[in-house]
Amino acid sequence: MRAGIGHDPTRNNSLLIGYASIPSENYTPGTNEKGTTRGYRTFQQCITRQNHGRFYWLYRYRFEQWCVEDDFTMRLRYFLLLNVPITSTGTLANTLYLSAYSKIFINTGRSLFDRGKIYGGLGYRINGPIRVEVGYVNQILETQNRDPMNLILF
Repeated sequence: MRAGIGHDPTRNNSLLIGYASIPSENYTPGTNEKGTTRGYRTFQQCITRQNHGRFYWLYRYRFEQWCVEDDFTMRLRYFLLLNVPITSTGTLANTLYLSAYSKIFINTGRSLFDRGKIYGGLGYRINGPIRVEVGYVNQILETQNRDPMNLILF
């Protein structure tokens, strides 16, 4: 669950403060056993959107304060998204498009790099806000890589 209160000071910018409760199942190192934990976080974020010709850019900056069990930490997150229409000159209805994003997670305390994600996909905008997208994401963690395939429905 993630909820927040937002404000859009301009058409292309939005601000949000929020709270998230996020359960996770992490593997115990060296075993196939999972342990369940629940993390709680507050966050503040700013989103900026830009159109440059055929290119749609979205930038998200997020500052998180989170607690998992007795561990409190703060983290900075940066998200960069690029959508490029293939079958039209803009993000219109019935448009096929390419999508790519990159996320980086930076810790403020312990080791600096927490994780990064790189995504590439193909989408189809049915109309207005309704679109379907399929893609591949590689998640790079501080100590390992994961290669999940994601099917995303917007």
